[in-house]
Amino acid sequence: MDDLTMIIGIGIDIADQVRIREGINDFKDRFTQRLFTAEEIISCQKYRDPTEHYAGKFAVKEALMKAIGAGLKQHVTFQEIEVLNHDSGAPYITLYGTAKQIAEQLGVTQTHVSLSHSVGIAAAVVILERLS
Repeated sequence: MDDLTMIIGIGIDIADQVRIREGINDFKDRFTQRLFTAEEIISCQKYRDPTEHYAGKFAVKEALMKAIGAGLKQHVTFQEIEVLNHDSGAPYITLYGTAKQIAEQLGVTQTHVSLSHSVGIAAAVVILERLS
């Protein structure tokens, strides 16, 4: 019998690029270093205007938190969720710390990410699967 996959979590989020831009302008490195890993910052700073890319990564992080059910009882930080891109441009997630522990407890075997940008917003959907 073939292994079947089961969806065990779905999350969606929309990030306002204006708010991200304001955070960067008002708080500079404190803002980006609190929300993003060093690798994420490097990947975003390659662009003339990195705001759209920061907003996309932020939306993915929020969607992932929703998908794993991270709420007030589990302290997951933004630094524990890293969003980078394959050479093809497709985003992927790497988890660390508490976020990784929660995903392991849920039995997550595969993570799917969809990310889209439009004027002023970035939207992301995260789907978590496990083999059943």
